[in-house]
Amino acid sequence: MVVKIILLVVFFAVMIAVGLYSRKHATNVNDFVLGGRSVGPWLTAFAYGTSYFSAVVFVGYAGQFGWKYGMSTTWIGIGNAIIGCLLAWVVMGRRTRIMTQKLSAATMPDFFGKRYESNALRIVASAISFIFLIPYTASVYNGLSRLFGMAFDIPYSYCVIAMALLTGLYVILGGYMATAINDFVQGIIMIFGIIAVIVAVLNGQGGFTEAVKSLSEMESEISGQQGAFTSLLGPDPLNLLGVVILTSLGTWGLPQMVHKFYAIKNEKSIKTGTIVSLVFALIVSGGCYFLGGFGRLFSDGDIYNANGSVAYDAIIPSMLSTLPDILIGVVVVLVLSASMSTLSSLVLTSSSTLTLDFIKGNIVKKMSDKSQLLIMRIMIVFFIVISVVIALDPPTFIAQLMGISWGALAGAFLAPFLYGIYWKKVTKSAVWASFICGVGITVSNMYLKFIESPINAGAFAMIAGLIVVPVVSIITPKMKKEYVDEVFTCYDRKVETTGTKVLPEFDSENE
Repeated sequence: MVVKIILLVVFFAVMIAVGLYSRKHATNVNDFVLGGRSVGPWLTAFAYGTSYFSAVVFVGYAGQFGWKYGMSTTWIGIGNAIIGCLLAWVVMGRRTRIMTQKLSAATMPDFFGKRYESNALRIVASAISFIFLIPYTASVYNGLSRLFGMAFDIPYSYCVIAMALLTGLYVILGGYMATAINDFVQGIIMIFGIIAVIVAVLNGQGGFTEAVKSLSEMESEISGQQGAFTSLLGPDPLNLLGVVILTSLGTWGLPQMVHKFYAIKNEKSIKTGTIVSLVFALIVSGGCYFLGGFGRLFSDGDIYNANGSVAYDAIIPSMLSTLPDILIGVVVVLVLSASMSTLSSLVLTSSSTLTLDFIKGNIVKKMSDKSQLLIMRIMIVFFIVISVVIALDPPTFIAQLMGISWGALAGAFLAPFLYGIYWKKVTKSAVWASFICGVGITVSNMYLKFIESPINAGAFAMIAGLIVVPVVSIITPKMKKEYVDEVFTCYDRKVETTGTKVLPEFDSENE
């Protein structure tokens, strides 16, 4: 217990120190929200990765899907690395950075408002962001606190409140730069922590080969056959694909993820960041899901509800409870690192969009830079309080909360943002259609259950948006050509060249 407490105290001290150090980088709105658009590749890549993977992945998703799909769950981590990181950086990184600077857009709703010349789009996008980031934040608190309860036997509510206070403190102090520096520190902890945990857990089962053998002897409820949990695609490939799509493609439309591209420094930083982000995701996400695939080997633990159903959120804590105290301390700091980075990104995104896109210019017509900073800090507290209240009495288990949040946000935003940085012919009506489609499918499915899994519903909402936007754009009135052409000049560069002088074909004096 002493070792675990020392590790925590050191971790908390570093986080607060970074917040205090970063105060000098948060003196105006641009610095507070975007780090002055001068954040280097390593900080940006780690900020992207650590915002991506949190206790939701480590405790909720790895536990639930590892139980359902066995070792094939590792495909989720691979999909996260290739689609969610590599392709996201290659397809969106450079163009997002250039166009958002051209439009002077600081948030995703701000981008929609300026790219499509619609204040109404900006306001609605801001409301969608704020509302649906709350359940995601609650799910992070939920997963983190379950692990704390296992390690320290501290009541769940105390854990939630303590994490909220610490996160709020360093984000309020240092803004984006504080979160980026802390994300880098936390990312290093996550890389070494997940490797150590995998080795320790598998050794506890007699090594990798013995663990695979034990898992292969278990019978799948879906296929009724042994060996399904160690097969290439697992017992349920179709639903596994739905999880891969939601958790990988979803990052392309999440405000807190795309926001990282707004702040990156230069062209070289994007190239370096792409590689760093890919490697980070392969280790952390791949490692989490790989570990979760062995969850059934620990079914003797306290992982069942009173009605006999599996408590998915208890699987990973049950696996880890068998580790030595020093490793449990490492795990707690690992998951704390993952979760704090995600929480800081979420609260900064939600508070900035509420202040800059909803309050400024609509409720308060004129706001000084100082007033905007003050209101953003107040909104950080407001957002944290709401998410803590939900986390103290969560309506469903972790993966479902995240599925609802990602489904609505990415379903609404992914298509109009992605098409918007590439295609001049996207219309306002198409953006509205995508908003309605993404939120409508996710929310209606919560009540009507026409798609059994919220995860698959979220994946369906994203794919639907990618189809709806071009179709609606073709049949609805186009935006002003002059304005759109001017926006897209950001990707062009004027180049002056010299050529060899050529004599005229005829001598004009002798014609």
